[in-house]
Amino acid sequence: MRQHHVALSLLATAVLAACGGSGTPGPTVTDSMARGTLLASPPIQVPIPQANGEALPKLEPAAFAAKLEAGSPGITQVTGTPKCALSVYYMKYATVGGANEPATATAAMYVPSGSDPACAGPRPVLLYAHGTTVEKAFNMANVSGYAEATLVAAMYAAQGFIVVAPNYAGYDVSSLSYHPYLNAEQQANDMVDAMRAARKAFPVIGAQDSGKLLIAGYSQGGHVAVATQKAMQSTYSSEFKVTATAGMSGPYAISTMGDAIFAGSPNLGGTAFLPMITTGWQKSYGGLYNTPGDIYEDKYATGIESLIPGQYTLSDLYTSGKLPQTATFAKDSLPGPTSAQFAAFFGDGNLIKTSFRNAYLADLQANKCGANPLDPLNCTPAHPFRKAALKNDLRNFVPSNPVMLCGGNADPTVFWVNTQLTQAFFQGKGFPAAALPVLDVDSAVTGATDPFAAAKVGFATSKAKVIAAAQAAGQNPATAVASAYHGTLVPPFCNAAARGFFQQVLAQSN
Repeated sequence: MRQHHVALSLLATAVLAACGGSGTPGPTVTDSMARGTLLASPPIQVPIPQANGEALPKLEPAAFAAKLEAGSPGITQVTGTPKCALSVYYMKYATVGGANEPATATAAMYVPSGSDPACAGPRPVLLYAHGTTVEKAFNMANVSGYAEATLVAAMYAAQGFIVVAPNYAGYDVSSLSYHPYLNAEQQANDMVDAMRAARKAFPVIGAQDSGKLLIAGYSQGGHVAVATQKAMQSTYSSEFKVTATAGMSGPYAISTMGDAIFAGSPNLGGTAFLPMITTGWQKSYGGLYNTPGDIYEDKYATGIESLIPGQYTLSDLYTSGKLPQTATFAKDSLPGPTSAQFAAFFGDGNLIKTSFRNAYLADLQANKCGANPLDPLNCTPAHPFRKAALKNDLRNFVPSNPVMLCGGNADPTVFWVNTQLTQAFFQGKGFPAAALPVLDVDSAVTGATDPFAAAKVGFATSKAKVIAAAQAAGQNPATAVASAYHGTLVPPFCNAAARGFFQQVLAQSN
């Protein structure tokens, strides 16, 4: 925890110095709100805090390896031993909100350097979309304070990729008062604008772009990554040529997942995700509700629109009673849970009003979607939430470059069916299976030629450790695995597989 606060303090100091607050010349600042404008040049180089209290402008490979192993023993067996030194930069850029209103956002850039051939000369660029976070202060430039930032820096930048990682509009010091969560068009525009700004920044920070552009993201970021792939090939094709994309554990088939949740199969974490979705879609499109009390029980409705992202961690939101931990629906709301594993999501102190759920289910009964897997969005829901979900379902295009999909079949947060349905749609529309590798990390190795054997074995080993630790502590192993599955167990192995996929595509494209 102390390291997290030290990192934030150092970042604030760097921002102050770059703005001239230390008496040194600051960057050139523009007030242009044209999309993709780099609002301050050069970007800020962020000091990287060490355990001994030092802050280094560049983290050398050996020091990075030691830092990784100290935080998570054995992790370099998954990420690989760092080859490159790491420099972190922080930039602010102009973009748009969910209603196409002008907005600012920030992003991190990780730049590799060093004598290893993988670290020098023109490098491939990875545009990375992060997963859901409820903390407004989240910042991918804080590589010591946030686990996802650390993992991405180790997995990609330390192995020779330049990384551009937007924080998204509505986070950090963004001017937008909300986050357009799972708004496919806005989030793709945000990614596009971050990449535009990064290209302006590269010459002044010594980053050499090879022209190979890769896109990846996990969870929410998996949806964002595939949405960005779609936007870059359809709307921005004259500006961007994507080499390959990796979507990891993303809710691509969000309309089908929404229907499953309301039909009696809620997801773990849904009591935080649903408010983020409804607020983001309401601010973007309008019409989801007149007041939050139309959706949420009275004890939660007041202030819920500004609650997430906000000042609280997910644990704080639950322990303070600002959100229920699992009770999405009332215990007497019908139909009940589709199976015993979903029983915990029906209970006292529930978040969603039964009247709202009933209206949703009535529309689901009258206007079903997804009947044809090759034309799943050919339906006309009347309920505003379902209409918005349909708008953000990504089964409405076919990629023009290789795409990898990765996840775990028992994911209780983003259901594996999202990957299965998206794979079936892409292939059913003629996208070749050879260009669409799909990895379930929670599956058995198929044989000596299984290209994903290492990821599967690594995941199984990590899962076994969680089970053993739970048993030793007298806890329920199934609960421990479910709690760790989406946020801890799957990400390292999907990212390792995604990097291998990217390296293979890059080797074939040279």
